[in-house]
Amino acid sequence: MGKPTGFLEIDRLDCKYHPVSERIKNFREFVIPLAEDELKDQASRCMDCGIPFCHDGRGNKGCPVNNQIPDWNHLVYRGEWQQASENLHSTNNFPEFTGRICPAPCEASCTLNMIDNPVTIKSLECAIVDKAWVNGWIKPEPSQSKTGKSIAIIGAGPAGMACAQQLVRAGHMVYLYEKNKKIGGLLRYGIPDFKMEKYLIDRRTEQIVTEGVIIHTGVHVGIDVDIHQLIKQNDAIVLSGGAEKPNDLLIRGRELKGIHFAMDFLSQQNRRISNEGIDDTESILAHGKHVVVIGGGDTGSDCIGTSIRQGALSVTQLEIMPMPPDKEDKLLTWPNWPLKMRRSSSHEEGVQRDFSVLTKSFEGTKGKVKRLRCALVDNDLKSIEDSEFDIEADLVLLAMGFISPKKEGGLVDLGIEHDEKDNLLEKVDHYKTNQDKIWSAGDMRRGQSLVVWAIREGRRCARDIDLTLMGTTNLPF
Repeated sequence: MGKPTGFLEIDRLDCKYHPVSERIKNFREFVIPLAEDELKDQASRCMDCGIPFCHDGRGNKGCPVNNQIPDWNHLVYRGEWQQASENLHSTNNFPEFTGRICPAPCEASCTLNMIDNPVTIKSLECAIVDKAWVNGWIKPEPSQSKTGKSIAIIGAGPAGMACAQQLVRAGHMVYLYEKNKKIGGLLRYGIPDFKMEKYLIDRRTEQIVTEGVIIHTGVHVGIDVDIHQLIKQNDAIVLSGGAEKPNDLLIRGRELKGIHFAMDFLSQQNRRISNEGIDDTESILAHGKHVVVIGGGDTGSDCIGTSIRQGALSVTQLEIMPMPPDKEDKLLTWPNWPLKMRRSSSHEEGVQRDFSVLTKSFEGTKGKVKRLRCALVDNDLKSIEDSEFDIEADLVLLAMGFISPKKEGGLVDLGIEHDEKDNLLEKVDHYKTNQDKIWSAGDMRRGQSLVVWAIREGRRCARDIDLTLMGTTNLPF
């Protein structure tokens, strides 16, 4: 540890944001980084915990990629930034992604969170990798020897990218297939630019290509390419296409125009910013509309921030669950991820949040949605008598999470066993499916989750493949 008394002497200080009035005018990132001296002070607060739950990613706590958080906090405190970057990258291929959009279960598990004062782990992680890029410390790491084995990875989100990078560094020939025009998955097409600008993905793309990964974009495996032919041509196949099938709300009026899945709305905006072009026949825009977002999670929050930047007249967010407490009971929850009231930066920008609300029907005129018929529910999610009310809405965004991978193309006839939700889950740390030569990783395997879990899945799947093909492996967990 850096400074034994740091947590006693120095208060928690985290990054601030640009004012709401400024940041809602554009889609740029708006976090104001801490100064280097401030970062060193924050790193010094890391305690000699004995058991650092922050990087124990088992169960519902800590860092899923097992970042060695106390170690790189110590290095930052000593000013050894390059060594901190090397340590960080030993467990996490893309810390600039997690340092921006991860909800930081590590901070919830920090011992100092027992007094609501955890170390600013997420900001320190982001600062380390950003400094590493500025100083040119992050370079391609091509393998000096080749194994003669080839692997095709289908789906180029964070799980597929991490898996590809690990395998190519082990000396394998790696082919990464992506149905969209660019790689990144929901990092590129789901996460708004104001949370993570896309040049961050582009420079990682350049890195893995230089390392030897061969990327095929605009190729929908199972439709444009025969999956069975890929199986014949390669020693291993990885299915990492994510869990893209969204939860729908099949109630009266669902057919009205103006009701869309959140991801259709978010991906359109991201494509506008990148000048990629929108293939959809209907442009989904919030400008001049009363917007209702159904769903209280991160995707709903992203819809709020995007709608406000597009010029919505009003934004309302509905959640069927009751309002959670502002503060958790630490003795019951710590070091696990707690259920408590969370307010994102988008919530600060102007939204009406309503809890315990059930949407009963969509109402409209001339085929277009105009309002929602809602009712309050009790703690058992049952409608309360005589509690119905209407909410004006010109645009409704369904942000209620994802069910499973999409069943499409040649992937449906591979005979792969799946769980009751159609995820390809076999065992917790076993990535091989029941079919020869086929592995799976990321949300497609374990269901909708966080980007940090996707990176963990990709890394561990790569290790499993390397061990199977070669009989031994030097790839870390």
